[in-house]
Parts: sequence; structure tokens; C-alpha cells
Amino acid sequence: MERDDDIQEEDMTPEVSAEHRDAPAAGAAGDLAVSKSKPAVSSSVQESDQILEVTSDQRLWYVIHCYSGYENKVRHNLEQRIETMGMKDKIFDVVIPTQEEIEVKDGKRRVVERHVFPGYVLVNMILSEESWYVVRNTPGVTGFVGMGNQPTPLRPEEVSQILRRMEAEAPHVKVTFKVGERVRIVDGPFNDFRGTVAEIDMERNKVRVMVNFFGRETPVELDFLQVEKA
Repeated sequence: MERDDDIQEEDMTPEVSAEHRDAPAAGAAGDLAVSKSKPAVSSSVQESDQILEVTSDQRLWYVIHCYSGYENKVRHNLEQRIETMGMKDKIFDVVIPTQEEIEVKDGKRRVVERHVFPGYVLVNMILSEESWYVVRNTPGVTGFVGMGNQPTPLRPEEVSQILRRMEAEAPHVKVTFKVGERVRIVDGPFNDFRGTVAEIDMERNKVRVMVNFFGRETPVELDFLQVEKA
């Protein structure tokens, strides 16, 4: 079928103008996508045609979307494509925003790594048709974040805020309870007492629990790590 299409194209356009002959190609990656999708043009190629207006020679941070839980796989796939397709001079870094959390389960503390923005990966890159194609067609990537098909870079202050959050020295304490719920005290002089959450102070990492002493409700202030959901 490709051979027939090629013959038809030659009959209809027997001569190519110098202007089109000298125009820059869409890149090896773009050409590959077109050849694979004849006679219909793939949606990714159609999208790539629309980003020519927003190409930039600046290194900027862009956000790509993927299925939640596949962030690490997407990063691995993209890093491999950057290496094998020789794009280190266009795509510089791939980051999954994470934060360490301390959670209490069965009376035991453990540090876990939590994705700050599940389903999103940050890419530091110079936007061009070629770099866009490499990122957008990485297995697991569902698209760029932006208006329509136009990738929108993050503002510098947004990037700084995210990176600062990742570099925080003290792990964040995961709060699994809310006001009105029953909790069990797992540490301190009131160990193994049960009570009801009356107040949560996120700034101080404190929780006030109403504990029953001799038939009387008494407020006890505790650290988040001293209680767990009953």
C-alpha cells in the first residue's frame, strides 16, 4: 500500500519547489512517526505540528502526565530514550517530586517516600519538535500539561517551591486521623489509652485527644507520632 501511495503522490506532485526542498525536516523521530502511520497521520504527529510556535532555546521545567503508580517506570523509560536517542543536549533532568513521611502503624514508626503529585513527572528540557517527540512518545506518558497541545513551562517560583519541599530535612508526619475519630495512644505515659481527637495543630505537629479518666473526659496534648487510628 505504501508503494501505491508513493506513486500517487508522485503523479500529483511531479516537481518539488526549492522552498520545500530547503525547509528544515521535522527530525528523524518525526519522519519515523509519519512513515509508520501512512496513509493516516498519527495523533502525536498532528500534535507535534502545533508546537512549532512555542519552541524555545531556554532550559525550562515542563510537567508530563502519566498513570498514577507508573511514575518511576516512566522516568526509567524516558532516561533510556534520552541516552539512546542522543538527547542529552536537549533534555537534562527527569524528576519525580517526592517527600519523606513518617507514619505510625501497629505502634511502629516507619519512613516512607510519598509522591507529592501522583501521576506527574517534571522534565527539564529545551522545547523543540524533536525533544517534544522524544518525551511525548515515551511509553507511559499520556501528555504534557498545558493549554491544548501547547506545553506550558512551570514558573521559576513554582520550581523553587517544589525543590525546596523535596529537600526538606525533617520528614513530614503522615496524619491518618481527623477530628472526631477514635485513636490509640502508642507512646508516652498514656500508652495504650484510647480517646477521641478534639483538635489537630498541623503547624506544631500536635494533636489534642480527649481521654476518659475515672469517668471524666480530660484533654491530653500529644505529638502526631504518639497516636494512631484506633
